[in-house]
Amino acid sequence: MVTQSTAPPHAGSSLLHRWLARAAFFLVLAAFAVPVAVAGAKGSVSMLLIAAGCLVATVAAIWWFLAHSGVLRWLAAVLLVAAPLAVLLVYALHHLVWVAAVSAGLLVLAGGAGRRALTQAARSPHEVATPPPRQPFLIMNPRSGGGKVGRFDLAERARAMGAEVVLLDTTGTTDVAALAEDAVRRGADLLGVAGGDGTQAIVAGVAAEHDIPFLVISAGTRNHFALDLGLDRDDPAACLDALTDGVEVRVDLGDIGGRTFVNNASFGVYAAIVQSDAYRADKAGTALALLPDLLTQQVGPRLSLRVGGTVCAGPQAILVSNNPYTVDDVAGLGQRPRLDRGRLGVISVTVDSTADAVRLLRGRNAAPVTMLSAPEAVVEAGGAPVPVGVDGESLLLDTPLVARIRPGALRVRVPRDRPGVRAARAALDWAHLGRLALSGPTRKRS
Repeated sequence: MVTQSTAPPHAGSSLLHRWLARAAFFLVLAAFAVPVAVAGAKGSVSMLLIAAGCLVATVAAIWWFLAHSGVLRWLAAVLLVAAPLAVLLVYALHHLVWVAAVSAGLLVLAGGAGRRALTQAARSPHEVATPPPRQPFLIMNPRSGGGKVGRFDLAERARAMGAEVVLLDTTGTTDVAALAEDAVRRGADLLGVAGGDGTQAIVAGVAAEHDIPFLVISAGTRNHFALDLGLDRDDPAACLDALTDGVEVRVDLGDIGGRTFVNNASFGVYAAIVQSDAYRADKAGTALALLPDLLTQQVGPRLSLRVGGTVCAGPQAILVSNNPYTVDDVAGLGQRPRLDRGRLGVISVTVDSTADAVRLLRGRNAAPVTMLSAPEAVVEAGGAPVPVGVDGESLLLDTPLVARIRPGALRVRVPRDRPGVRAARAALDWAHLGRLALSGPTRKRS
């Protein structure tokens, strides 16, 4: 199974990124052109032939790498490494170390230009200045995050700012949706949650339904939604600044089977990944621990994933996210630099053999991994109910399940002064870089 996307990999690329991609390939060729030129100037036929041969081999290797997959791509990658090493060795033996140094420097610059071209810069979402809420209503779970609500005096601070605060321990009910709906009926003009992402998602759905602002307070254990909103996860009290000095941003919401999610819905082995506290601390160890499950196949109904015209049959793991993650490890989760692209991120993993499992350890370009991006995805299991992790909450839902993106559905009020979202450092993917270099200007949507 191959990595695919329903959107071109260069979609939305800027003129600067395209020229940086072209510069990367130009620098690679220049790294070999310099030795050829020096050999010609020295009049050394053997050096000239070796340098020219390595230059031709490099050009051919680049083409094979971009145009093929599987064994040919691996052979091209080996040739791309071997050719420059051969040139550097020959010139070092002829006491022309400076030539080797210049070529090596050009290759380093090529790598830097390539990474910069592929970096998905986290452009800040459009902010709207709005007046502070008159009647904010906040739901807080004192047990979330090991007791962050009490440790940071969140309830007392929020009340001092004029918010009505309900602590779940004292309400006698766990129906947070009912609490939020009741608050709206009583005139609340902002809903907020200090708790886990599952609770955030439920109340966010209510806020989106009534088109009132939503406040995220990073008092949960993992706080993935807060992270991708650029909030301070180390100081939940800083999130309360939005009540008095805040701005609004519009973000998307995910929906699966009528249930809102702010992060992701996971099936199979991914359900274990996203709920594992060990994942972010030890990504490789978590992946290795999951390999036995991948090799022995999952227990339960056989899954099927359909995204547009692409069908993945029998994957052991599926992750459907509210906007695509940057993918930089075997487990497939990074950070979402944007929450307003209007598309789901879809990752599936299908492991049919030990060889597939070994290839999976290579990371995001491994054959068992399929990556897609689309406004809708369908997960089927022959009508049988399947376990689903929705923002970390374990559920049993009937299939087929349709996941959809709801573009710009949620108004989020955030502090004017906040850490922000870090730009994701892209992997140096030469195939992707080649497509970017050959791409034309992006047409603006009408």
